[in-house]
Amino acid sequence: MLLEILSNVTLHPSLVLAVPALMIFAYALKETPWFPDWIIVWMVIGAGIVVSALTIGWTVEGVINGMVAAGMSIATHQTYKQTRRRN
Repeated sequence: MLLEILSNVTLHPSLVLAVPALMIFAYALKETPWFPDWIIVWMVIGAGIVVSALTIGWTVEGVINGMVAAGMSIATHQTYKQTRRRN
């Protein structure tokens, strides 16, 4: 049952703009001097779930879409960080 639900989940088109917004949110948290780094990922996931739930509804699909959007945001940032040229 869970596998059927997860296999049908894709990122909802209305959440495409949430990915860069979550990246900006994470950057703002990173620049806050008193905010611990280990909480940033959890805040981004939580914000992704809330944005998704408000956009497409408080359903299992809505929550999973929020986690997918947050994961895309985190993965994009990590890919950029690990592939950029260092001097």
